[in-house]
Amino acid sequence: MPTRLKPTRLEYVVDGVKLRSQLSAAALENLGDEAAQRKAALDVLKAALFRGRMIAKERLENGAGGIETARLISGVTDEVVGALYDFTTVHVFRARNPTEGERLALMAVGGYGRGTLAPYSDIDLLFVRPYKQTAHAESVIEYMLYALWDLGFKVGHASRTIEECVKLAREDFTIRTSILEARRLTGDEKLAEELVKRFRGEVVKGTGAEFVAAKLKERDERHARAGASRYMVEPNVKEGKGGLRDLNTLFWIAQYLHPGESLERVMQLEMFDRREVRAFILAFDFLWAVRCHLHFATGRPEERLSFDLQPEIARRMGYGDRGDAPAVERFMRRYFLIAKDVGALTRVFAAKLEAERVKLAPKGISRFLPGRKVKRKPLAEPGFHEIGGRLDVDPDIFQADPVNLLRLFRIADERNLDLHPDAFTAASRSINLVTSAVRRDRHAAKVFLDILARGRDPRTTLTLMNEAGVLGRYLPEFGRIVAQMQFNMYHSYTVDEHTLRAVGVIADIGAGRLPDDHPLATGIMPLIADREALYLAMLLHDTGKGGAGGQEVAGARAARQACERLGLERSKIELVAWLVEHHLVMSDFAQKRDVSDPRTVADFARIVQSPERLRLLLVLTVADIRAVGPGVWNGWKGQLMRELYNATEAVFRGGRGSDAAAALRRYQENAAYDARVRLAKSEPAAEPWGDAMEDAYFTAFTDEEVLTHARLARAASEGPGSAAEAHVRRDLNASEVIVAAADRPRLFVDLAEAITGAGANVMGARVFTSRAGQALDVFYVQDVTGAPFGANDERVLPRLANALACAARGEPVTRERRRQDLGRAAAFAITPAVMLDNEASETSTVVEASGRDRPGLLAGLARTLSDAGLLITSAHIDGYGERAVDCFYVVDAKGQKITEARKGNALKTALLATLNDSEAESTSARRANLQRARASVAR
Repeated sequence: MPTRLKPTRLEYVVDGVKLRSQLSAAALENLGDEAAQRKAALDVLKAALFRGRMIAKERLENGAGGIETARLISGVTDEVVGALYDFTTVHVFRARNPTEGERLALMAVGGYGRGTLAPYSDIDLLFVRPYKQTAHAESVIEYMLYALWDLGFKVGHASRTIEECVKLAREDFTIRTSILEARRLTGDEKLAEELVKRFRGEVVKGTGAEFVAAKLKERDERHARAGASRYMVEPNVKEGKGGLRDLNTLFWIAQYLHPGESLERVMQLEMFDRREVRAFILAFDFLWAVRCHLHFATGRPEERLSFDLQPEIARRMGYGDRGDAPAVERFMRRYFLIAKDVGALTRVFAAKLEAERVKLAPKGISRFLPGRKVKRKPLAEPGFHEIGGRLDVDPDIFQADPVNLLRLFRIADERNLDLHPDAFTAASRSINLVTSAVRRDRHAAKVFLDILARGRDPRTTLTLMNEAGVLGRYLPEFGRIVAQMQFNMYHSYTVDEHTLRAVGVIADIGAGRLPDDHPLATGIMPLIADREALYLAMLLHDTGKGGAGGQEVAGARAARQACERLGLERSKIELVAWLVEHHLVMSDFAQKRDVSDPRTVADFARIVQSPERLRLLLVLTVADIRAVGPGVWNGWKGQLMRELYNATEAVFRGGRGSDAAAALRRYQENAAYDARVRLAKSEPAAEPWGDAMEDAYFTAFTDEEVLTHARLARAASEGPGSAAEAHVRRDLNASEVIVAAADRPRLFVDLAEAITGAGANVMGARVFTSRAGQALDVFYVQDVTGAPFGANDERVLPRLANALACAARGEPVTRERRRQDLGRAAAFAITPAVMLDNEASETSTVVEASGRDRPGLLAGLARTLSDAGLLITSAHIDGYGERAVDCFYVVDAKGQKITEARKGNALKTALLATLNDSEAESTSARRANLQRARASVAR
């Protein structure tokens, strides 16, 4: 990290006296030529502004603080605006004997009034008049505004009398907040002083309660717009939860309740702990540094710390790789820890400021009851009481028994009470009381497990514990993942936030709140014998990220340590550790392997070993995927999970000593026999189709779907040789496209290319070939937004079906390559990988290709396989944000696996070349001035 620079004096950056002299010289040299005079003045001001910003930028990159940088930029802007005002009123519209009506004060308001400014932020100006607008004042204001716009400023401005300011401030909290921070830049001093005096006496006085209520309500609405979690992995530094605006809200409340006193003076009051003040200043400085770097890096008022900017800002702030932790992840963890501190500080400071003047109503933030005495109601639990509908504690209760730190949250959960800010503050300040002895205390373990596995709302309670720092202190394994982020586009939240959301999903499934989204998980939840193990595994499932030996192994090791400390019996410890170590197995088998292949299910059943583990693993997997981010879970993944679960359950029903693959074949044979009988009864003409299809086909589709396929295959045979139809499947969040045609080499390639040419993305595919040599390919496709393809345009799907029918007959396919705007994804450096596995299937070689996702990647990989003389018998498409993982089951022209090392190596080389095309495209699309970082492969 750069060495911290000492603050510099403003006159060393912009000399106000010299600047005004240069402007006077420019005016005198161009007397009589207003246009030349104006141009010369703007050139002088632009040079001063540019110099000031560049010095601020250089100092920031060499270790200057964020607050210092923001104040320096504000000071430079003050000099430029003040010098422009003097130039305007002296050389352009000079009033030699100004009348009372020609008095004018220029004030900075809003954030600019606070004296801090980001490099490309708006500036808000208030022109204060004694009474109605005069021609002179109008001319001065107009000239200045046009000049400021020409200087590149985005100016928010108003011209008002003092009376108008007071009236509007009473009516509008936005205007009131703006004037609260008003600061005179230049002009009539008495006018500015009178405005401040009247504003404090006629607007602020006696209205502290309503102002605090309005500001906190405004904060919550802003959080809802920006994303309610402060742990979104692309945070808004200014408006997001835990960002600068939250700290500014505290500034406003402090200034309003202590008018005339600086924030520094307010924070010196006895009510504020020195550690909290120090954390406040550090957070403010860090966030300002990030914001200024964002503006300088983009050359615009960019407030969102998006993926493409994160590596660059990390570099500019001096972060480097450390071991397995990349610079960008170290920087972002620091950001999220700061955001967490801001959340805690907001609670503490707001509570302390309110305590002087107003009483906060129950549930937190919207109702204030000034002057009302709130009753204190003791609870049955010693040392705890309810006050104003919130849970509070007696002094020194945590020192008397540190386990009370956990009891506080259990009682709040049981009684559905919000925590009183004083209780939250006391808990935050007392976390050092949680020692190794407390972590091994059986009473503490009982309280903790009550919250986690038997609580009314475990996600909310654990989140509150995390915010207070208690959860990570009591469970150090969890503490290591607090604020940890993974640099990829797959995860929407930090690791701890994702984990707590996953715990909440399990609670929702257990309470029966998600039967439509997760029917199987909801149905088997009552059958799970050990919910405590399930919740513990969910809470600990990602604790191995960044650990030695890989995520799964390190996670199992951490889970054992945590469970042993909690005093659990050995069988439960081993079950939790097993679930953590294998929490990715079910999604891998369901999404990357052919579930109709007996070897797939046999291998999975061999790992799982029991129906109870199967039930636990299903619920764990569903919750894990759903909690990754919005839209990650969908009906297609649900269907794959259900198929794998049902097939594995059938294996277990076959008996412990039975051969798993044989048990699955019997299951498929029985299911196929029943399906063929039903098919023949419902439509005799479809019987040949049923007889020609393999047994595994019938476990993948319903009777109605099989009937549709039979009719389509008959139409293809009796007609032009191919047939296709498409329809939206809302239950799968995709559109289903079914193609029946005579099987031939490159059929799958042509179909995939036709789908790409239509602008659709393939999220899943099923490939079957009848004994009569007829192919049935079923594709599940989405549009670029992740919605079912053609859902909003009824003309699109018929066109797609027609294009696939033509492609199936061998007609030329339009192979127009869509250029992809990688945008934020260009920041990720992705290493392509190819793996060949001859053990995963009895009949085929499984080829797994992983690399940067792009339109046409599936078609490109399929073309490479076809060019190598291979036949694709099954294809499985998976994706993790910017990374795609496509798996193919292939055989050679003789129907054999790829066993020759030479052929395998040549295939790997060809597939890597296809994958590297995507990476080369991303490199060319990246902005040359921005840093890149390797994408995390952790899931």
